[in-house]
Amino acid sequence: MPGSERLRDCKVLRKITEAHAKEGRLCGAVGEAPSVVLETWGLLKGCQVTCHPSFMDQLSSAVAVDSSIQVDGMVTTSQGPALTLDFALSIAERLFGKKMLDEVLLRSMVPRGWNKCEVAKEEYNVDDWSLQYIPQVLVPIANGSDEMEIVVVVDVLRRAKVNVLVASVEDSLEIVAARGTKILADQLIKDAILSNYDLIHLPGGWYGAQKLGSSEQLIALLREHAESKVYGAICASAVMLDTKGLLKGKKATTHPHYSSKLSDQSSVNVRVVIDGKVITSNGPGSAMEYAVSIVEKLLGMEKANHISETMGFSYP
Repeated sequence: MPGSERLRDCKVLRKITEAHAKEGRLCGAVGEAPSVVLETWGLLKGCQVTCHPSFMDQLSSAVAVDSSIQVDGMVTTSQGPALTLDFALSIAERLFGKKMLDEVLLRSMVPRGWNKCEVAKEEYNVDDWSLQYIPQVLVPIANGSDEMEIVVVVDVLRRAKVNVLVASVEDSLEIVAARGTKILADQLIKDAILSNYDLIHLPGGWYGAQKLGSSEQLIALLREHAESKVYGAICASAVMLDTKGLLKGKKATTHPHYSSKLSDQSSVNVRVVIDGKVITSNGPGSAMEYAVSIVEKLLGMEKANHISETMGFSYP
């Protein structure tokens, strides 16, 4: 909410957006922003619009529609954080066409429903991860790490009041992620390894995963951690764990593009796989499912359902 209000009050942004809309160009908003920003600026008059359910009554000049994604003319709106990927794919389809969506974006991002044959989640060798204190989680990152697989997981865990520390394995705190996004870590890995963690999460991105795997300090920490604690990986980082012997005897999944690189490929059609104290998922499009699954395992289903509801996410 504070972010939407700051956008609303930015005179320069308002001038740009109003001119943009007047020229008949695409615009969109997610969560509270359709009502707090675009409605206030008078850019939604007569449009069918959706937004976060808590702000529906503020859509005074628009026609409020209870849908996850709503497209009306040049305006695209969405209900909340969990639908941001669907929102972005909708925008991309309008910009680049359905062929680009089907042949490139869906295959690379693996959102829910992209493959009708996939399984949502499987758990093997069920283990109790529950904690009676606030969990401490480490998220190592590198140049080339996937943005979504960092930010979505960190965001969901922090919403659940988990203490998350993001650590760069590079020489600087700032990394440049796979799509050029700059992300500032909390610490360098040399400092982060001095603390103890209940869970270590490794984001994917092929080059980022290779860089994580080349960090001797991180791998040493992972080997010690793996003896009794929880760790997980998305996409290419599952392959990296496998090459380091950290998935030995474990079922796992990874991105379809890398599935042939896993030693055990029996679960590669599953979006999220949990085996004992190891959790993996197949790509950026399953990062939300992966993160909420961690919340459920650490803090219980009630907490997972509450977090999902506030984000507009359907779980399990």
